[in-house]
Amino acid sequence: MSETTGAFDGLGTAEGLELLHGGDLTVEGRLTSASNATLYCTVSDGARSAACVYKPVAGERPLWDFPDGTLAGREVSAYAVSEALGWGVVPPTVHRDGPFGEGMVQLWVHGDTTVDLVALSREAGHTGLRRMAVFDAVINNSDRKIGHLLPTPGGHLYGCDHGVSFAEDYKLRTVLWQWQGQALTAESLEALEAVRALLADRGSALSHTLDRHLTGAEGRAVRRRVELLIEHRIHPYPSPDWPSVPWPPV
Repeated sequence: MSETTGAFDGLGTAEGLELLHGGDLTVEGRLTSASNATLYCTVSDGARSAACVYKPVAGERPLWDFPDGTLAGREVSAYAVSEALGWGVVPPTVHRDGPFGEGMVQLWVHGDTTVDLVALSREAGHTGLRRMAVFDAVINNSDRKIGHLLPTPGGHLYGCDHGVSFAEDYKLRTVLWQWQGQALTAESLEALEAVRALLADRGSALSHTLDRHLTGAEGRAVRRRVELLIEHRIHPYPSPDWPSVPWPPV
């Protein structure tokens, strides 16, 4: 589960999710570097408030390889996988209505700005980074940039921007290839087995979320990727038919 060391304005995961679902959203500004509409907001219920990111479906640019209007749902699906793995890779994320319609709302991570992200992305002994590589393999993340790494002062590592994930075809693009072909850790295999069990349970929260936000073929592809990781017990290799590193990598 996600850390509660102050990365989310002092809120724990459960409290943060409750606030995201029921609080009032106030738009404070826009992150202009983002390719889709990404709004910096405050969410408040009168007693509590926190910074968050709101990505309305109406602000999504059409993509040739993903169905229109689905990126917000993919972000929520990524959070569901993160929680199923038990690693808290993704900040608390919900799908809800907002000032510009339905969209994804995610708690803002107050990161550690002293960390050199380029150096961090190259580490091979960082537990959180290796977990993220496994997580990305499960969701088929096609855009793991260095700037999507969010280390916190408490030592936890989060990731953001998972809208272009869960494609049916293998499209893993990442800066985290340092473990390719290496054996998965016992911890990773245990977490993957837990995800496989939840995917097999059609009544689980994970299955419900994926069924709601992904196509049937994409949901089956998630299950197959998990099965392959468990079967082969190694980190995946880059595809020879798809660029292996996003551009720009930062």
